[in-house]
Amino acid sequence: MSSTIERLTGLHWRGQGPAFLVASGHAGTHWVLGTFYVLLPYIAREFGMTYTQAGALVTVFHVSSLLANLGSGAVVDIRGRRVLVQAASLIIGAASLMAMGLVTSAIWLVPLVILIGITNNLWHPAAISYLSHCFPHNRGYALAVHTLGASVGDAAAPVVAGTTLLVMSWQTTASVVTLPVLFVAALILFALNSADKANDAKNDKNGGFGSYIKGVGGLLRDRAVIGLCTMAAFRSMTQNGLQVFLPLYLVNILKVSPSVLGFAIMSMQIGAMLGGPVAGVTSDRIGRQPVTLICLTAATIVIVGLTLVSGMVLFILAASLLGLALFAVRPVIHSWAMDLAPSSMSGSVVSLLFGAQSAFSALVPLVGGMIADRWGLASVFYVLAATLLISNLIVLILPNDARQKKKPASSN
Repeated sequence: MSSTIERLTGLHWRGQGPAFLVASGHAGTHWVLGTFYVLLPYIAREFGMTYTQAGALVTVFHVSSLLANLGSGAVVDIRGRRVLVQAASLIIGAASLMAMGLVTSAIWLVPLVILIGITNNLWHPAAISYLSHCFPHNRGYALAVHTLGASVGDAAAPVVAGTTLLVMSWQTTASVVTLPVLFVAALILFALNSADKANDAKNDKNGGFGSYIKGVGGLLRDRAVIGLCTMAAFRSMTQNGLQVFLPLYLVNILKVSPSVLGFAIMSMQIGAMLGGPVAGVTSDRIGRQPVTLICLTAATIVIVGLTLVSGMVLFILAASLLGLALFAVRPVIHSWAMDLAPSSMSGSVVSLLFGAQSAFSALVPLVGGMIADRWGLASVFYVLAATLLISNLIVLILPNDARQKKKPASSN
């Protein structure tokens, strides 16, 4: 098995350790968020929230993620210490979710959701930049491993949280499921921080604030970068809309149990786990644009199909296909961004990318909640398909990528 992976990726198996360890941290950030999404229907029920109010709570998450982007990329590009930033992100997210189990009023959920939003976008500039520097000739694969971690977190969290809800309250569930995240934070610090600190000192990456501002200006003038960020933002609207409204649809329309809810959401992530590495390696070889276009087109068709499926078996199968197409394309987009940006601005281009995604995604929960309250939950899925169609059209006008074909590294 390991020899097959080495042959396909061009990387020795032992040299891939940092990628898988960082991926476990990425799983932790999505574990926190995935748990929150599963708990959301029960939180809304306990505090008497409408769909609009529940959506507004998720909008708070996306707005805080957007604001976190304003500084996270600068920290990475000016100061370095990518591993330390990753660990801090995990600790903040775990502590916030744990504290959520102690609230007695809905208003106290707001600052905790804000902190979880900060966690989400504090992680990405540091982690994606770190992996891009470690695996410059295999970015598609390395970032596919990174998103594989996200899919594991997204898949495992709903099942664990849904199963725990069968025997515990949502408050207790929110508190106890955070312990693995804290463990992973400690593991990343222990294994990677010393080498990362030494690398920062060796490279002396502090170019000064003036150089950083000049670099940001260059990114904002780059039409390919801005086009890519816009495309990713529309795709993210669809992804985040599904994460909010799919659990609500399953609980309130299809009337599933908490455990079935968890397995249905997990099915999407299984598709992502299977498709992500394939999409990443393929994009390293044939380019980012064709892989992105194929995945987004397929996902658009499947989203519409979800509303036409009645049986749970077919629904779970369709959800798996959706995950295979929509979620697996994430490492391709991230690699595309790293291809286009100068190495010294790797953290900031990730901040720009995720900032655009957060800004657009912030609209979806609130607007989607209003649509659901007036026309029903099924109507939301047609809107999400439309946003993904826009993303498809933007892909068509983007350059394939800015890569020069390089011989893959044999080790790292």
